[in-house]
Amino acid sequence: MTQTPDRTRRRFPGISSRAYEHPLDRSALVALRSLSGFDLVLRKLAGLINERQLRLLFLGGAVRAGEDQFRHLHDILRDSCYILDLEKVPELYVTQSPVPNAMAVGTDNPFIVVSTALLDLLDEEELRFTVAHEAGHILSGHAVYRQMALILTGLGSRLAWLPLGNVAIGAILMGLEEWQRKSELSADRAGLLAGQDPEAAKRALMKLAGGSRLHEMSTEAFLAQAREYEASGDLRDGVLKFLNLLKQSHPFAVIRFGELHRWHGSPEHAAIMSGDYPRRADDSSASFTDEVKNAARSYKQSWEQSADPLFGKVRDVAGGAADLAGSVFDRLNRRPQG
Repeated sequence: MTQTPDRTRRRFPGISSRAYEHPLDRSALVALRSLSGFDLVLRKLAGLINERQLRLLFLGGAVRAGEDQFRHLHDILRDSCYILDLEKVPELYVTQSPVPNAMAVGTDNPFIVVSTALLDLLDEEELRFTVAHEAGHILSGHAVYRQMALILTGLGSRLAWLPLGNVAIGAILMGLEEWQRKSELSADRAGLLAGQDPEAAKRALMKLAGGSRLHEMSTEAFLAQAREYEASGDLRDGVLKFLNLLKQSHPFAVIRFGELHRWHGSPEHAAIMSGDYPRRADDSSASFTDEVKNAARSYKQSWEQSADPLFGKVRDVAGGAADLAGSVFDRLNRRPQG
């Protein structure tokens, strides 16, 4: 693939998606990739959804970006793929829709779809963040697992008549939905790495929440809103926030804003920008055990740092349980040996 070097942004040759993936997302992907024969199973499952038919749907009913159509959008995608070192620039289609949206579709030959409402809403640098977000989904292979969720959703409706069939599928779907929300946080990080403009990324998320009237909004105020959302209320509010997220494919914009702000200021982001990041060539040797530990460490840190009343209560209960277990262990240890 011939690329024109981007002289204003840092490039990441051979970068692995593990570099930017949220720990929960990364541990799940490493586990799935490490399973023998899993690629074959995925292809069989993906075959239940006709990827070729989907592409023909957009080829016939949307506008494909390229050298002669939506040239600026095509250039943004090409540059994003160059920076993230994607081997092939995916096709990109613009579809008429009043809803601002973008998505990555497909497994063997994934492509990106962007709505006209999103083009009207975002400026060029905000679009760069959003398009690179979708490129990050493709680099991580997220579309494959989303198709699994679609298949399981259909399977759940067919098994609804069984006593426990729908409950089991529902539990699996709840886990997949939680993973998908974390995958969106991963893709936001990819968008930031490719765009390298944190203010544009934040503006894009603000516009997804509040529309085009940017002059009426403030990044500082929106960040304060994110912190208030996390900390406000009592235990009941913590439960309600959890319930509000159920069935949501994406975290709320204010959550994404706060998470991206934190990650941008993290040592992890600084290391990547300095050239210290996992390489794609080492993906096959990535340790699932290490990633599970990283995921557990990440959740522990987020719980410790979170001001959410629900997390605080869970943390207190967990701490109390740990103290009780330690006390019991000490007593047993002090008992005379038989």
